Amino acid sequence: MDPILKKIKPGASLPPDFYRLPALEAAPLLLGQTLVRRTEEGDIRCRIVETESYGGVEDKGSHAHGGRRTARTEIMFGPGGTAYIYLIYGMYNCLNVVTGTEGDPQAVLIRAIEPLTPEDEARMRRYRGTAARKPADLSGGPGKLCRAMDISKALNGLPLDQPGGPLWLEGGPGPGGSGMQEAIVQAPRIGIAYAEEYAAKPWRFYFLGNPYVSVIDKQAEAWSAGRL
Repeated sequence: MDPILKKIKPGASLPPDFYRLPALEAAPLLLGQTLVRRTEEGDIRCRIVETESYGGVEDKGSHAHGGRRTARTEIMFGPGGTAYIYLIYGMYNCLNVVTGTEGDPQAVLIRAIEPLTPEDEARMRRYRGTAARKPADLSGGPGKLCRAMDISKALNGLPLDQPGGPLWLEGGPGPGGSGMQEAIVQAPRIGIAYAEEYAAKPWRFYFLGNPYVSVIDKQAEAWSAGRL
């Protein structure tokens, strides 16, 4: 087991050194951890089941490629442990977990989540505001999960290591707090054809067979840290 995972306890905050990991290392380790959103209706707890890594100035798929520092991307250059939330197509919010050390832009996009209980699912369906006939319709995709969790740009920059706030991360229910007994696969990221040679990098990670995953890649391969 990864030494970082050994430090993760179910229901507890992720250890500080987790947030110092490069995005490419943190992305698969975030699978199985719990995303918590505090709402007026009560807390919603979901298990992370799909992620994408965007890390370093060399990644042509990253908003910070080439060291690009703007009002939007500045948060990626800060220390890990905060939420990076941005709007796409003028209507969909995307939630990222900033990782790495200050000055090195790293972020993990959360692509899909799974509600932990029927109560969590019921709250998510109310926020989602539309019929979700299959699990992926509810929270399979960055925009869908943000709607289902009532996550907006108002939470941008929020620390994710402080339980009891509007949004935070905690260890999941599985071994090492991670749910790592499930098979993890890796595949190219979604919707970044502009990233040239970086578009084919297998930097998307998800639990094999999980019904909440946004896009199933028939060519996906078993995750191996050595392939990264």
